[in-house]
Amino acid sequence: MKTKKQTGYMTLAAAGLMMLALGSCSKENSFELETYTVAPTSLSEIVTATGTMESVTSVDVGTQVTGIISNLLVDFNDQVSKGQLIAEIDKTVLQSELQSADATLASAKASFDYAAANFERDKALHSEKLISDYEFQTTRKDYEVARMAYEKAQADRVRAAKNLTYAEITSPIDGIVVSREVEVGQTVVSNMSVASLYVIADLDHMQVVGNVDEADIGQVKVGQNVSFTVDAYPDDTFSGTVTQVRISPTTTNNVVTYEVIVSTTNPDHKLIPGMTANLSIFTLQLDDAIAVPLKALKFEPMQAAEGSKLPEPKPLADRAEYSVWVLRNNQLVETAVTLGMKNSVYQQITSGLQSGDKVALQYQEIRPDTNGGPKAQENPFMPKPPGSKKK
Repeated sequence: MKTKKQTGYMTLAAAGLMMLALGSCSKENSFELETYTVAPTSLSEIVTATGTMESVTSVDVGTQVTGIISNLLVDFNDQVSKGQLIAEIDKTVLQSELQSADATLASAKASFDYAAANFERDKALHSEKLISDYEFQTTRKDYEVARMAYEKAQADRVRAAKNLTYAEITSPIDGIVVSREVEVGQTVVSNMSVASLYVIADLDHMQVVGNVDEADIGQVKVGQNVSFTVDAYPDDTFSGTVTQVRISPTTTNNVVTYEVIVSTTNPDHKLIPGMTANLSIFTLQLDDAIAVPLKALKFEPMQAAEGSKLPEPKPLADRAEYSVWVLRNNQLVETAVTLGMKNSVYQQITSGLQSGDKVALQYQEIRPDTNGGPKAQENPFMPKPPGSKKK
């Protein structure tokens, strides 16, 4: 994508563009000095990109047990809340598994109690040396086996009870049903992965995954403001903020792009997943800035000839890194300045100038019209037409 350049709200006319007549003879070429009156202005610059709307939080809701769908309580576009029952799986098999686990647990407990009683009795007899070591070791082994079988039965009962609760599917988040993957009567099989039933998305908080050209990605930073539109609502402009600039590149037809994540709120739920968004990322935003046109930094004054009305240049005593020429009392005074940010037209000045200063931009050569009409203006530094004579 190409970067769009904006100059904010200030135009040369609104800034008080001033043309000073510097010539004297109406029949000879004269010069005018074009100046720019400094005033607070707004500077901006944008990078454009396209992207796709996504929900910040989107959950695949599934089940961890195998069974037949007996009831679906929500459908496409239904609003759901966290913990709400949205589907049920037939519980017949799961309830029988729980009953079997209860029976196994009861049997294991009885065996454990019997083994524990034998162990305590033989332990007392062995301490009185009334039974052999072999008999005591056998009793202790039986006790340990019964204890482990009892603990396993307890764990199996917990798993069976938990599986029964999985037959009731609840929503894990507040959101809207984006997709329903099953029908009533369909068998869902849980193997290595959870069988998906619904996709629920939080549409209150959305994000745009934008693709920014490699030529522009260096200007995009986290925290920058973004405005965007979608084709579904061409008259609406939405706003967001850059929350992430991903450094993993994507190459398509030899064009390299980088993903930029823009977060936005969506109280009206107008934005839905999959929409194409046209992004304008504000890489530069300055309000009430003191700024001058870029050509003011390149201006070089002309030496005033004898009798000329050209302002006399007054250079700085010490050379400055950056300077502009300010018209004061019909004199061009070189003024040291400190630069800030810039766009393609204006340069911010952080020190050295104040509102109302008249900064020199360029000279305009005024040639008299031989037919008596108005004078024609031209820049003396621009090339002359073929056959013309320089004066």
